[in-house]
Amino acid sequence: ITVNDGPTTTLFTPLTLDGDCPLDDLSACGISAEMAAVLDRAPGGDCVAWGIPFRVDNVLPVAGETRTIALPPTRAPWLVFMHTSDMRPSDTPEAEQERVRRGREWLGEHAADYVFLYDDGSEERVAIRRRFQVGMVRYNWADHCFNAVHHGKPRPVRLISEQQDETFNAWALNQRRVRITGNGTPWMNWLWAWQNPHPEKTLVGLRVEPVSGLLVISAISAGIATVEPLRWGTRRKAVVTLPEGEAFDPTLDALGQLRQIRLDMGQVISAIPRPLYPNAQWEASEFNAVPDVSAREVLVEYTAHPDACFHLSNGEVLPVAGLSDADGSVRETPPSRQHVTLRTVLRGSTTPVAVKLHVHGQAGEYLPPQERQRIGNPGFGEDYSTADYVRYSHFDTHLITEGVHYCTYICGETVIDLPLGPVYIEITKGFEIRPVRKIVEITPETETVTIEIDKVLPWRERGWVSADPHVHFLSPSTALLEGAGEGVNVVNVLATQWGELMTNVGDFDGHTTLGSREAGGDGEHLVRVGTENRQYVLGHISLLGYSGKIITPITSGGPPESALGDPIDVLLTEWARQCKAQGGLAIIPHHPNPRGEPATAIVSGEIDGVEFSRSGRGIDPYALLDWYRFLNCGYRTAAIGGTDKMAATVPVGEIRTYAQLPADQPFTYESWMEAIRHARTFATVGPLLDFSVDGTPMGGTIPMGAGGGTVDVSWQVASLMTSLTSVELIVNGEVLESTRIEGEQAAGHWSVRLDRSGWLALLVRGQFPTGPKVIAAHSSPVMVQVEGSSPIVAADALSILEQIEGALAYLDTIGTRAEIAAYQRMRLVLTSAHRSLHNRMHALGCFHDHSPVEDHAAHH
Repeated sequence: ITVNDGPTTTLFTPLTLDGDCPLDDLSACGISAEMAAVLDRAPGGDCVAWGIPFRVDNVLPVAGETRTIALPPTRAPWLVFMHTSDMRPSDTPEAEQERVRRGREWLGEHAADYVFLYDDGSEERVAIRRRFQVGMVRYNWADHCFNAVHHGKPRPVRLISEQQDETFNAWALNQRRVRITGNGTPWMNWLWAWQNPHPEKTLVGLRVEPVSGLLVISAISAGIATVEPLRWGTRRKAVVTLPEGEAFDPTLDALGQLRQIRLDMGQVISAIPRPLYPNAQWEASEFNAVPDVSAREVLVEYTAHPDACFHLSNGEVLPVAGLSDADGSVRETPPSRQHVTLRTVLRGSTTPVAVKLHVHGQAGEYLPPQERQRIGNPGFGEDYSTADYVRYSHFDTHLITEGVHYCTYICGETVIDLPLGPVYIEITKGFEIRPVRKIVEITPETETVTIEIDKVLPWRERGWVSADPHVHFLSPSTALLEGAGEGVNVVNVLATQWGELMTNVGDFDGHTTLGSREAGGDGEHLVRVGTENRQYVLGHISLLGYSGKIITPITSGGPPESALGDPIDVLLTEWARQCKAQGGLAIIPHHPNPRGEPATAIVSGEIDGVEFSRSGRGIDPYALLDWYRFLNCGYRTAAIGGTDKMAATVPVGEIRTYAQLPADQPFTYESWMEAIRHARTFATVGPLLDFSVDGTPMGGTIPMGAGGGTVDVSWQVASLMTSLTSVELIVNGEVLESTRIEGEQAAGHWSVRLDRSGWLALLVRGQFPTGPKVIAAHSSPVMVQVEGSSPIVAADALSILEQIEGALAYLDTIGTRAEIAAYQRMRLVLTSAHRSLHNRMHALGCFHDHSPVEDHAAHH
């Protein structure tokens, strides 16, 4: 086979190797069975390895007796060998002892001497040792050489979510974004560079004096290099300008090469269209905004030998040593070599506080802390607790050619390698801290950069705590960091099952609240592991904060949530009851989907809250309308905001829940759960609010005499992250009052006449700097109970009944049947909820036309 790992340097020339054994005949030269088995995979013909050209014709096997070959008269400071060692047998007691002493790879064993012959009769002798100048033909993990490299240079690979690669799609390994020639390579040649101590003299031959085992020399290349030819430099960045009219193609070939931008004695690590941040207006521009990208400029990160050259699609060959920051097809980006400690503190304090951080340089290059990824991972389920945030222009589109904004979370202090000159810093921390964008000039004297942030909105001081009740895949400790960095007081990491895959189940212990004072934390940011128990058709349920044993089965009823063949043996309503019996909360996640059994659980009184996810950049109106149906029928549940975070593209708390604690209660996980149970909450993507009716806060109930009366509605809103546009009073699902808003804060009140039982809630609309107006926040309701009036809307009640009937139909027909006792038990749960609402409708005289679950006289 031919090895060709990229373009060829002109600094080296293959030497004609005067071997006497064609590759195909090597099996007749006493090689081992292991070497013979992979002989058809040995590199041959014209090869390029590490950018150096080789010609493999007849090879030189050496074992037992000295071999001398002629070389073309050569004057060169460097010779690079392509050679390998046969596997070393240990079939005698002495050899076995030697193998044990030197290890399986025969570390340091003297394999041969290479004696270089000059035309003046002088010689230079070099000892060739295994694991130093040569390795074995079959590579085992960790059998590296100290002076030699694999015959294929390292190459980048894409995440599977970015580019499918049929030759290499092992999910976990792709997360590294890099691959080396190693395990799995049938035949391994090793490249070793010999520095000629007498480059002014002419080499004419090579004598190989074997000492142990068999060596195979396949090729030799001679050339010039300023330093060791196989040693590349540290990472650098450059901006490459493509020819006019040529669009950037991010596709990597099977060798990890780009079509348009390649290196010979080096490798391109990554390449993206150059981000175009508004550097000139940085301090006044939008926060967490995705930059535009250049149509022709490509930001390239690379590693290379000092003598390497860029090879461009238009035929240009440019030495990396000649790059500058001046205009040209390739211009250098200042290297990041200044070690800087970056600290973030609240104004007036010296204590570091956790934040979300973004830093970039003049060319738009992302500059992460030393312990963070240089290239964020946006793929679904692919975030290995790296504490990063990756924002694309569109939530579900992760295109390499799109703009992307990288951030990471720090605990308040970190070390970053920065370039000299201006760097552009962005710091955000939730909805109550004013974001900061700052330009800092880095000089050789810069050792520390301290950024002060300001607490502007005092919702926490008024007893409000924020939470994200729905996070996946993060470890609890990473969730604690990200929650603190986003200003989220409570993060619920949910263990669950995905077919045969279990996630976070080992993090569940049924009692630990990470970050609590009892667990050694400061008590201000808490993480608790719960479960999301799921059924594909009937629905999902989040079980938070319960103690004791994990509630199983975590999934039910078959794929894709559960495993093939799993029966429906438990309902969401039953999971909720078990959770509440163990002291926890039961939340319907990503309401209203799937619309199925959650209706049963709500009607049965087992649900504490209904969770809204983001739709676009705001709260989904359809989700609110379905929630209104239940409120209209008197079923109060808390308004909950949760992210369902499964990737770095979603920050913890992007949509969150604020819950208010009583003034006399300290903040603990238990007091937060109690606030949720009482629905003292609002869900938000940015605006903060307060809302009361006749002094009764969200979640409360106002009793009124027959005929109703007039109530005073008071409200206050404030926002740093979104522009406020209007505040609306929702009464029984309809907009009753609306006020336009300008500025960061507003307050007001309305007088409202109520003549029947129902509910009131506050809806806040807002707008991000780019995008349409959205529903940005929504409160939990204040319920009103008018004497002699019961809240119910026939059309809404019918919709709820249809959901319950759908769950019954699924259980009765296509759902995988559990044993008869379980089936009957579950059916009774569903029919009991249906009967409860249905009987209320009859008692209140609500006309309804539907197919009854059970026949009764009212339908005749």
